[in-house]
Amino acid sequence: MELTQLRYFQAMAKYHNFSQTARAIAISQSALSRSIAKLEQELEVSLFDRQGKETTLTEAGTKFLTHVDRVIRELQMAEQEINQETKKAASIVNLSFLHSLGETLLPLILSRFHAHYPHIVVKLDQQNSDILAQQVSDGKTDICLCSMLSGEHIAWMYLWSEELFLVVPEDHPLAQAGQVCLQDIEDMSFVTLKPAYSLRQQINQFLDLADSHPRVVFEGDEVHTLVSLVAAHLGVSLLPHVPCTEHLGVVFLPVRFPVCKRAVGIAWNTARPLSASAICFQQFVINHFVKNRS
Repeated sequence: MELTQLRYFQAMAKYHNFSQTARAIAISQSALSRSIAKLEQELEVSLFDRQGKETTLTEAGTKFLTHVDRVIRELQMAEQEINQETKKAASIVNLSFLHSLGETLLPLILSRFHAHYPHIVVKLDQQNSDILAQQVSDGKTDICLCSMLSGEHIAWMYLWSEELFLVVPEDHPLAQAGQVCLQDIEDMSFVTLKPAYSLRQQINQFLDLADSHPRVVFEGDEVHTLVSLVAAHLGVSLLPHVPCTEHLGVVFLPVRFPVCKRAVGIAWNTARPLSASAICFQQFVINHFVKNRS
């Protein structure tokens, strides 16, 4: 028994005439007759009394119609629910990003995006670089804002360069220096991110380049926590500028040597088609930085 047979039967019960029903559902009369005959054969019962051009439901046909109407109605409701869920899912963008970005440009980007596309929901996930790469590879995120990622089916596009500063307490001997070299923090207490973060890995590279060896006294997960620890005189740090932290009593000093900048970009999985909403967000972010560079 096929759904098409049930729909033809339902239409036949409405029009009570083979030729009218065939015209209404846009099939040939012979095809309609064969479908009804096959259905009756499968059910082993007559569904219609055929008297000339008029065709009426038998008692069995009337009972069967009640069930057919219910089945088709349930199928229509299921289809509507699935379509609604599909539309709802399509309006959600899964965005993952580096921990350090949550304090800087990301809030600005999100507020401007929501102003233009209030119907699109952006679900956020903040992770370290190792997890971000795995999420993109596994298709568990649509868009990722991160340092350069590499891997199978991962596309990454440069967006902007983020400068890193030496963060010291405002009463630190280097606070009035204007600019510093990383060699200046040799043997100083140093608070930084945990080794799994790409920013920490880049910081280590900058320190190696400067042949500087500060003493790591704390490794954390949050940039804002590190700034607070610097303010508490637990050590100095090398970080992107964190807005609204000057009131804590810290100073962000430019680094003269080496040049401390990291590239930040947008990544996605090329093997998984992006939804229309995800493409919309992707293009919005790219255009935002293209305009700012021009």
